Amino acid sequence: MAITTTSTGSSFSSLGVGLNGSVDVNALIDAQVNVAKLPITSANGLNAQVTMTQAKISTFGQIQSLVATLSDAASKLSSVSGWNAVTATSSNTSAVTVSAIGGTVASSFDVQVQSLAKAQNTTSAALSPAGLPVGAGTLHLDVGQWSADGAAFTSKEGSTGVDIAVSASDTLSDIAGKINGAKAGVTATILSDGSGGERLVLRSAQTGAAQGFQLTAVDADGDNTDAAGLSRLVAGATTTYASDAQATVNGIAVTSSSNTFTNTVAGVTFTALQTTTDPVQIDVAQDTSALSKNINDFVTAYNAVNQALNQITSYDKNTQTAGLLQGDSTAVNLQNTLRMALQSVASGSAAGGSLRTLSDVGITVAGGLGNLNPTGDLSVDTDKLNKALQDPDALKTFFRGGSGGSVTDGVGGKISSVLSGLLSSTGFFQRKTDTLNAELKRENTDIQTVNDRADALKASLQARYTALDSQMATLNALNSYIQQQVTTWNKSSS
Repeated sequence: MAITTTSTGSSFSSLGVGLNGSVDVNALIDAQVNVAKLPITSANGLNAQVTMTQAKISTFGQIQSLVATLSDAASKLSSVSGWNAVTATSSNTSAVTVSAIGGTVASSFDVQVQSLAKAQNTTSAALSPAGLPVGAGTLHLDVGQWSADGAAFTSKEGSTGVDIAVSASDTLSDIAGKINGAKAGVTATILSDGSGGERLVLRSAQTGAAQGFQLTAVDADGDNTDAAGLSRLVAGATTTYASDAQATVNGIAVTSSSNTFTNTVAGVTFTALQTTTDPVQIDVAQDTSALSKNINDFVTAYNAVNQALNQITSYDKNTQTAGLLQGDSTAVNLQNTLRMALQSVASGSAAGGSLRTLSDVGITVAGGLGNLNPTGDLSVDTDKLNKALQDPDALKTFFRGGSGGSVTDGVGGKISSVLSGLLSSTGFFQRKTDTLNAELKRENTDIQTVNDRADALKASLQARYTALDSQMATLNALNSYIQQQVTTWNKSSS
């Protein structure tokens, strides 16, 4: 029997010599090794158990994700931010637009716009013909505020202004480029007029009285006020001064450097688009549509969890197939825990009102009591919910407890507390994951143990068959020798 050596060790490659090729040794060894591996490979063996455990880990992970989504939805019903949504409306959106941050107190007020915010604009006298050098010297730009009559300029605190060097060959276009490159809070453009001349147009980068600017020139010709050389950009220039937006709120004068008034009324931002002659009414109210959405999102999230649990714990009598976790007590207990949480009753600071349970706000089990095969899904009675939304303060108290009480007095707080417990580092899902991972580790260890035993059996069988083959080869050789001797003896006797 020949033995060949490969990268994985010795293995039988041909029929035995000593056994005269009458025994398929490989088949015998493989058959016995396969029997030894039956704990792994059988229909309900360790391989099948590993696959099942991995599927359970994945499934509980998916359920955990759905419960986390449900927890987020419940948190919106039990947290302050979930009840902060407000709407802000304007009676004339072409004149004034409005927005409000969450939690802004419901209110109503009138706005009248007397003037819009403006940026300063300064236009030089015409320089003709266009494209010629302007004249050497230095321009100085400073940002600040002009007096009401435009006679006095006050630099912005901390500002020293910007000097712009102008060479004798610089055209008006070159000067505009240098001003823009200086980033002095002023933009420069060139205006070509109908007479063939051109003008330098300067505009402050921002609106508001404090965002004005002053341009002065130090002319190389020594006269900074004449209409020749670089001073031409200052002498004869026309200016429209920057100004703040002017408005009244309920008759009280207010100003803004831009057309947007932020926190003039706490939490409210309104923007003036045009002046008005009649008051524009601004209304801020709690956003019941957002509250309704939060409640419906909670129902949707719960149904997603419930349907997933129904599917994996179900048994179909028609097809005689069971869900992955059919009969799993922990999955059933999880579903029961969630359903019990839905039966929470407002207590403490949340008790005493007409809203005590979820059914009072229109959240009920789909199909009602007359349903012989309830799935446990929730549904929303829109009419009942809309009626509850008419008193948002009472609804808020129902879900998150009353002022001075505990959040867990409210039904939303109670449900959120249960869900947080399930998702905590020591909660249901972590414990279940730890258990399944430990089970998976044991199964893989058992597989390794069986494989080690099978490998040892294979090595032992190979050694025994090799020894047997060697003995048989020796006996066969001896038999041949004896036969030869007998034949020789017979011939000699004859």
